[in-house]
Amino acid sequence: MTRPTRRAFAAALLCSLALPLALPAAAQDYPAKTITIVVPFSAGGGVDAMARLLAEQLRADFKQSVVVDNKPGASGMLGASAVVKAAPDGYTLLLGSAGETAINPFIYKARMQYAPARDLAPITLVTRVPNVLVANPQLPVKNVEELVAYAKKNPGKLTYATSGVGNPQHLNGELLNSLAGIQLAHVPYKGAAGQLVDVAGGNVDLSFVSLAGAAPFIKGGRLKALAVTSAQRASFAPDIPAIAEYKPLAGYALDNWFGLFAPAATPPAVLHKLNAAVTRALRDPALAARLREQGGEPAPMTAEQFRAFIEAESRQYGRIVEAAKITADN
Repeated sequence: MTRPTRRAFAAALLCSLALPLALPAAAQDYPAKTITIVVPFSAGGGVDAMARLLAEQLRADFKQSVVVDNKPGASGMLGASAVVKAAPDGYTLLLGSAGETAINPFIYKARMQYAPARDLAPITLVTRVPNVLVANPQLPVKNVEELVAYAKKNPGKLTYATSGVGNPQHLNGELLNSLAGIQLAHVPYKGAAGQLVDVAGGNVDLSFVSLAGAAPFIKGGRLKALAVTSAQRASFAPDIPAIAEYKPLAGYALDNWFGLFAPAATPPAVLHKLNAAVTRALRDPALAARLREQGGEPAPMTAEQFRAFIEAESRQYGRIVEAAKITADN
């Protein structure tokens, strides 16, 4: 290579380094049409409210229409399957929970029509949602230490309600059984409303449920809150201790959580745009406050961090499911 040729090559290289990396045309134009956020649960619940709050922020950020589509059924798997089958272009997203993205593979196994780790691309964690352990006011315990002692004196007699088999609330109870060496019997319901009414009425002793769902019952004195399931107290409920504050259960931590996903083959540049937009939204103080009202702690992550988070959570879920022998037929 001659000296002039070398100088020309070096100049061209410097110019190319000074320019920003070009994004694929699809990413440059994204979003150019309506984005749909699929919620795999019914309208009117906490997840639906969360999705609509997020859609409102993304609509303002992208200057593009963002709508919510509720597709409940099959323990969240109907909605997740719809996203897996959608075009991988960033216009169909899933606001998924721990259930259909990390727990169900251990519960339903070959009956699942998709593999979350293979078929869904993590974008970011949106919120962590600690559950609260509540009790009928007549149960003679006022904290987790007393509950464990009472349960050991009355093996197999205490019951706990959740909104279904194999969800995070069910796993909350089984983790407590395992770590505390007690035998709380699981009573699955089809939704939070029925389980809370029955605990308040004394038909069931305890329940693991979202704080947003339990709050009216707690404030009205119909239920008493014993503890939250997160590793530390929730910022929006600082007066309720964490189960882990009872020293023999210091390792206890199991939240529900919700994150945003896209079909697996969605272009990385589009995923990056979505991650950046959702992160900006979750750092908005007004949105963060409204999410906390729904019982969620905003927790944005990079896509890589979110993938690692799901893998770690899945390992914990798998251990609990195997130890408790939980199946779809329980």
